[in-house]
Amino acid sequence: MQLSPSPQAQEVIERLKRFMDEHVYPAEPVYQAQLAANGPHSHVVPQIIEDLKVEARAQGLWNLFLPDWSGLTHLDYAHIAEITGRSPYIAPEALNCSAPSTGNMEILHMFGTPEQQERWLEPMKDGRMRSGFSMTEPQVASSDARNISTSIVRDGDEYVINGRKWWTTGAADPRCEILILMGKTDPEAAPHEQQSMILVPIDTPGVEVIRSLPIFGYHDQQGHAEILFTDVRVPVGNMLAGEGKGFAIAQARLGPGRIHHAMRCIGMAERGLELMVRRVAEREVFGGRLSDQGVVQNWIAESRLEIEQARLLVLKAAWMIDEVGAKGAAIEIAAVKIVGPRAARSVLNRAIQAFGGMGVTDDTPIARMWASARILGIADGPDEVHLRSVARQEMRKYR
Repeated sequence: MQLSPSPQAQEVIERLKRFMDEHVYPAEPVYQAQLAANGPHSHVVPQIIEDLKVEARAQGLWNLFLPDWSGLTHLDYAHIAEITGRSPYIAPEALNCSAPSTGNMEILHMFGTPEQQERWLEPMKDGRMRSGFSMTEPQVASSDARNISTSIVRDGDEYVINGRKWWTTGAADPRCEILILMGKTDPEAAPHEQQSMILVPIDTPGVEVIRSLPIFGYHDQQGHAEILFTDVRVPVGNMLAGEGKGFAIAQARLGPGRIHHAMRCIGMAERGLELMVRRVAEREVFGGRLSDQGVVQNWIAESRLEIEQARLLVLKAAWMIDEVGAKGAAIEIAAVKIVGPRAARSVLNRAIQAFGGMGVTDDTPIARMWASARILGIADGPDEVHLRSVARQEMRKYR
């Protein structure tokens, strides 16, 4: 098992590290200031993001997440995603590698018709358009996607959609023009063939964005929208891959994306550990450096162990996707979906403690990164569902 990046990826990594040092980290306070200037809970993208996108494209740091476009492997991208995770609210979007549009681009790349790709994929690929993914519903336990109740009913040359979704990331962004919605086309079909995915332009009559949901009080720029769909009509040609294929599409979309999230979490943990070590090295308590305290040294050591363990598991999962596909790596993907955010939460929690009162403010990126790592214990399937998958696979060995 070879877990090192390819020579091509190593060259990209070196360019990316310089891009982070010279452009992304200096842009963080500018991003926050511009976001605040746009008004409370604004979803207008700060201009600094558009400036960074221009620079990233000029440096060849664009659309790195998809092997068919970048020529990189999933393993290569895992190393790259870790670096962007050090500045998770800026770097991924600057490289056109941020969710949910990455997953939506993958769906359109794999399942879209030529017409769908020309209308929706090309503008997203070019960074001119954002998108949302509408699957989760407030009234059902969405950890089991078979529960979704939004209806998609054919009426002549159109489909009529009725239902309520929430946690549609990206839908509050004014650049969002298209939603990929998952609903039921045939409640009487086999459990995994009842669902379908369909393209819904966000300006279609009957689509009502009700609100953007906060994460522990933080309002992300692109938003996490609650949306009501009332007699929404879209052309039959907006269906993806045919009726009954929604569950299969979801599995194809979520697998690689969990690797992206998990490896960015390693980057968040590394940034948290770095900030923690610098902090305790400069603070004096009880006549000595805070870093001289045994409990603090334990925090640092435990953090390093957790990061290294999580990184190796994520890299193994990425390598397996390259070798045997997402289906063959299903258990490893489930495992890293748990382990990546868990490691980030653990390390960032220690960093918060080391910073004291400052650790829970916006004076450092730590608190917000912790909030993001915490929601990832729920998003894309809660940890308990993935633990169940791992346990079942383990028990199957002894039957």
